[in-house]
Amino acid sequence: MTQRERMKQGLVYDPSDPDLMEEQAAAVALQNEYNATGPYDTEKRRELLKRMLAECGEHCHLEPPFYANWGGRHLHLKDNVYANFGLTCVDDAEIYLGNNVMFGPHVILTTANHPIDPELRRKGYQYAKDIVIEDNVWIGANVTVLPGVHIGENSVIGAGSVVTRDIPANVVAMGIPCRVKRQITEEDRKTYDGGKPLELWY
Repeated sequence: MTQRERMKQGLVYDPSDPDLMEEQAAAVALQNEYNATGPYDTEKRRELLKRMLAECGEHCHLEPPFYANWGGRHLHLKDNVYANFGLTCVDDAEIYLGNNVMFGPHVILTTANHPIDPELRRKGYQYAKDIVIEDNVWIGANVTVLPGVHIGENSVIGAGSVVTRDIPANVVAMGIPCRVKRQITEEDRKTYDGGKPLELWY
């Protein structure tokens, strides 16, 4: 079994394998090109995202700088995904983002982990687990999502949280570790910012 096969199956593997490192370097080169674009380079950014990412739906925007140790090679975006400055994806395993997912600045999605045994860590060995974020999720600034986490549709993760386990759909969750605080209710359609009446202009 190759080191890539081990990586994709969630087994402990050696990330310094030459074949993996060559593939990874080519992916990161595209990421660096993306990060060098300017605010008017919209077509170039769109073209680069299509080349960089595993999947990229319509109307997706990753505000540079965007960081991924595989350059987004294992990042799957559906439609209308928006990430503010500094999204970091440790994308050794797959990361799946649904429609209308929003990220505040400096969010970290990390799929990689290391064995506890120091001998294995000295060798640089690691393993990785997929992350899944469903439709309409909003993740606030400086949130960290750990390996293997699944966040259900429509949920909101409060700024600064560390998400160590699955979060169900239709909830507001926050904290270290991230915990469910309440359900999203019909009242959230009528108010914002702690109960102010929501008056829309359309």
